[in-house]
Amino acid sequence: MSDVIKLTPDDENEVHDVADFDDPGRCHVTPVVRLSAETALAVTDALSGVVRAAHRTPSATRPDGDGIQRAQTFEEGDVYMLDAPFDGFFADRYLMDFYDVIDRDICSRMHLHTGLRFVRMMTGPGTRIRVSSLSPIDVTCIDGVTPFQPEMFEDDLPDVPEGVSRTRYNLIVPENAWADMQIPRGVSHQFNAHGPHAVIDSVHPEESIETFRERMSGYKMMAQTVFLAKEQPASEACKLD
Repeated sequence: MSDVIKLTPDDENEVHDVADFDDPGRCHVTPVVRLSAETALAVTDALSGVVRAAHRTPSATRPDGDGIQRAQTFEEGDVYMLDAPFDGFFADRYLMDFYDVIDRDICSRMHLHTGLRFVRMMTGPGTRIRVSSLSPIDVTCIDGVTPFQPEMFEDDLPDVPEGVSRTRYNLIVPENAWADMQIPRGVSHQFNAHGPHAVIDSVHPEESIETFRERMSGYKMMAQTVFLAKEQPASEACKLD
């Protein structure tokens, strides 16, 4: 893979050929904790509330003095940039309030990013997150510490061009749980939340670097994404049961 993977730096819907794509690495998931339903709901409601408040607030929905719009939208959910990069610290941090894919009858697409990512996935009652990749997902298991082992399975990636077959590797974050995920630069992944209480706390440690490297015009999450499908499929493509 070339060092610059965006063909058009500011294109927010750039699609690459899934048939020719090879992951340069693997995603790594670490189960962190299981919570009571009451605690998990309090956490996910509080964090999603921050995102929703931001999307109602003019100061977050228009560019600030540095040209950064903190409230943004991705196809998996609404996001809010908690903190932007600054001199000497090139990472930023987002919260994402997931859409319920069943409620919307639409899945997110398989994609990759121009910089590495760290995400903490959090679920509440009656909510699971399906994580997928085109490469096997590594999972931490430390005997006596790791609180749960997520369900994992394989299926065929749907909506690929005729004559193309790609295996999709899937992992389920159960309800009332936290699980961390490390995503190397350029590695495929896909998140789909099943249920109303799902939040991601995401750190983008290369945000400033990739903006200059890819010659992007600003800190726009969608412009740091490369999709591996032209359109979002219906929820049948990411169902769980």
